[in-house]
Amino acid sequence: MDHVLCGVDISAKEALKKLNHAETGCLIVVDERGHLLGTLTDGDVRRHILSNKALSEDISDSFNRQPHFLVQGQYSDDVIREKLLADGISIIPVVDAAGKVADYRKSIEFQDARSIGIEASDAIDNVPVIIMAGGRGTRLEPFTSILPKPLVPVHGKPIIDHIIERFANQGATNFFLTVNYKSRILKAYFEEHARDYMVKFIEERAPLGTAGSLAELRGAIQQPFFVTNCDILVKADYGKIFASHQTGRFDLTLVACAKEYIIPYGTCEIDEKGELLAISEKPKFDFLVNTGCYLANSNVLEGIPLETHYDMTDLIRDLRKKGQRIGIYPVAEDSWIDVGQWEEYRKALEQL
Repeated sequence: MDHVLCGVDISAKEALKKLNHAETGCLIVVDERGHLLGTLTDGDVRRHILSNKALSEDISDSFNRQPHFLVQGQYSDDVIREKLLADGISIIPVVDAAGKVADYRKSIEFQDARSIGIEASDAIDNVPVIIMAGGRGTRLEPFTSILPKPLVPVHGKPIIDHIIERFANQGATNFFLTVNYKSRILKAYFEEHARDYMVKFIEERAPLGTAGSLAELRGAIQQPFFVTNCDILVKADYGKIFASHQTGRFDLTLVACAKEYIIPYGTCEIDEKGELLAISEKPKFDFLVNTGCYLANSNVLEGIPLETHYDMTDLIRDLRKKGQRIGIYPVAEDSWIDVGQWEEYRKALEQL
């Protein structure tokens, strides 16, 4: 039970982390005696972060104080199905006669409820995934002096397989790889293995940056698609990212990692005359960091110039100039793994 319980004093940062490990999509908020106070979904935490509240701030103003719940001995499976269908909730707390949380039931136990009204959040069956795999990977030399960066091994298999498997496990079957540096080696790797998903290659005749080669997909993709760098892993429910993108009516959604940075020194605040006003000991700063994973509508491809070096930052700038909508989908700090440099690569070996 502890993995789904939290108090009102839990920070948004810790709540995201706990939600990530609980894999329930929802936490049960209780008081110090274990009485039910409400529920907290990952959507609640994302809204907390996107309202510019600090990651270190507690969730006392962000959780649902009127949750569905069940009382021990006073419910049936039909009652659970009815409550599941009411709001598409993922778990329902079960309380005893005193109002203390004694158990919970999960929606996944009632698959038939999904079939008559609740879509599985992990369904991205028809969503293409583009993996930007053409870079030289100079930060991972000497590995990348021999291998293309996507084939750098992490626990016995290339990083590209880890990336594809995460999408494939949630239903994706249509993958595009943009290739340039040591492309023949990368293509040969995929030719050697039978796979239950389709991989197509987009050949860059010259390095085109982090978005330039996407122009080659004009007309080939007519629906929203994921784009990801080939040296990062995002451990998230891609179906929820897709749902958030659609609900927000965004043209581009950027997956961002909620990170808290602590300066390990006392920082000085001064006035315009150079006189000390205050010293802050080890101040904390919250940031939403770009992970290198995106979800985009097919119309954004029209604005990418052909055969031109063009980065995702250029695309975001141009979309904003046109008044198109860009959304942010926050994920927990430990949901993002970057293997593009040696220090992060070593961390990835511990996390995967």
